[in-house]
Amino acid sequence: MTDSSRRLPTLRRAVALAALAFATAVYRYVIRPWHLSWGATTAERRAPLPGDELLDDVHAESTRAVTIAAPPSEVWPWLVQLGQGRAGFYSYDWLENLVGADIHNADRILPDEQRLAPADTVRLAPEDYFVRPPVTTLTVRELDAERILVLQGFDGGTWAFVLEPIAEGTTRLLVRSRAAPIRRRVGRLSHYLLYEPAHFLMERKMLFGIKARAERAYSSPPSDS
Repeated sequence: MTDSSRRLPTLRRAVALAALAFATAVYRYVIRPWHLSWGATTAERRAPLPGDELLDDVHAESTRAVTIAAPPSEVWPWLVQLGQGRAGFYSYDWLENLVGADIHNADRILPDEQRLAPADTVRLAPEDYFVRPPVTTLTVRELDAERILVLQGFDGGTWAFVLEPIAEGTTRLLVRSRAAPIRRRVGRLSHYLLYEPAHFLMERKMLFGIKARAERAYSSPPSDS
C-alpha cells in the first residue's frame, strides 16, 4: 500500500470531522439563536415577561413574536381556547395526529371553550394518551383576559402568551417558552437536537395560525343573518 493510499482515509476522516465541526458551529451560533428568537426584537427577547418568576433555574428559553392586524380583544378568543379537545393549537395537526395527539384545529370561536381560569388544565393530548398526564397536561398559572395566559408543565417549564397593543387595531403576540433543568445528558441532547427544532416548527405555524384567524375575523363584518 502506497503512502498516498494510506493517507486517503485519514484525510477523509479529517474532512468529515471538520465538516461536522463547521455544521455544529453554524447551528449553535447562527441557526439556533435565530429560531429561539424568531420574530422577536432584541428588546422583546431581553424583557421580563409574565411567568418568568415561576422558574428560577432555566435550561433553555425561547421568545417568539408576531404582529397581528387586530386588537387584543379579537386575538384573545383564539388564544384562550387552545388545547386538545378544544380548539387545537392552529399548527400542523396532521403531524400531531401522526403521534396520536388527536388534535383538531378550529377555524371559528368556540363559545363553550371561552372559559378558562387559574388552576384549570390545558391538554396536549387525550387523557388516555400512552404518555400519561401530567406529562401531556399544562396548568393555567396566570390569566388576565385579553393580556396574559401562562401555562406550566409538570416539570416546571412554562409557556407564556402575552398580548401587547402597539397601535389602534394592531397587537403584538409574544410567546415565551422556558424549559426546566434537565439532569441527564441524553435528555439535554435530545432537547437540543430534537425538541427545540420541532417546537419551533410547530410554534411558528401556531403563531401564523392565530394571526390568520384573528385578522380574518376582524376584517370580516358580522353577518346580519
